Amino acid sequence: MPDYDQLLDAEMKAFVERTNSYYPPETVTFTIDQQRAVYDRMCSEFHAGRPATVSVRDDQVPGDYRVPVRIYDKVGIDGPTAVVVYFHGGGFVVGGLESHDDVCAEICDFTGYRVVSVDYRLSPQYSHPAAFDDSVAAFDWVAAAFDGPIVVAGDSAGGNLAAAISHALRGQERHPAGQVLIYPGLGGERNAGSYVEHANAPMLTKADLDFYAGIRTGGKEIIGDPTQAPLQDTDFSSLPPTVVFPAECDPLCDDGAAYCAR
Repeated sequence: MPDYDQLLDAEMKAFVERTNSYYPPETVTFTIDQQRAVYDRMCSEFHAGRPATVSVRDDQVPGDYRVPVRIYDKVGIDGPTAVVVYFHGGGFVVGGLESHDDVCAEICDFTGYRVVSVDYRLSPQYSHPAAFDDSVAAFDWVAAAFDGPIVVAGDSAGGNLAAAISHALRGQERHPAGQVLIYPGLGGERNAGSYVEHANAPMLTKADLDFYAGIRTGGKEIIGDPTQAPLQDTDFSSLPPTVVFPAECDPLCDDGAAYCAR
């Protein structure tokens, strides 16, 4: 078992301790509503604020389900040169527009690009493929209004969604120009590699992943569906330029490496 006291530096240890003070490991045993309340409070405590150079407005993607989105623009720029469609993490169970608000604002401020944050439907109220369907709808909505390059990005569960729509939309007239996957969960081998080595990693364990995976699918085992697990695709051609940021001390670490190797 890894010695996380040796692997983590002082800054990271302090971050883990602060995170656990708001979102303790036993939170996974709480009811879904309780988990969401705890997660939202944690994100509120960590919120770094929005730069004054970023304007924000909320909108909805039209359709049978009107997907809420939040749009960030850099003040003083005469129209964006690119759009980043961002999908938040949270195991498909927690998170939303508020949880990653400062993250999206920072991306907008740093790049000058428009950022569209997507509040896709969560499980267990909505099982797979609801979150995927909402993500595609949001991308198509952005593409219909903006003829420049669109990059998809997301962390953890959001990285899964970004990769899934890159696979699903390749070959179509409008498809992602690039994808940024931040410690993504992509459906890798769950009984080998980092899933075993870091099964009890700080902040996210394999047991946590198994719990949230079961909630996402309604307890069903899904095999061979790249909209749910992009690594299960049989064709990795014609995908956009991709940047993956795995976290070393994370059960999901090898998913990123396996994806890059395909």
